Amino acid sequence: MSFTAVTQHTETAAVALAPRERETLKHIAAGCTYLQAARLMGLSRHTVDAYLRRIRAKLDINTTAELTRLAISLGL
Repeated sequence: MSFTAVTQHTETAAVALAPRERETLKHIAAGCTYLQAARLMGLSRHTVDAYLRRIRAKLDINTTAELTRLAISLGL
């Protein structure tokens, strides 16, 4: 992913992500498993998975590494 792509994703994410999606992204980028993130957020693992699918679809992101990069650029 190029610097330009990261910048575009960051700008889009700043507007497009719901608060729970941002929180989910923060936990995954911190190294939590889906289950750990779910427990921290008081959700089911399937809900965390759904949030991550939505984030990936909204921002056209395919890998966890790209999600982590996005979280860092957003200051999460």
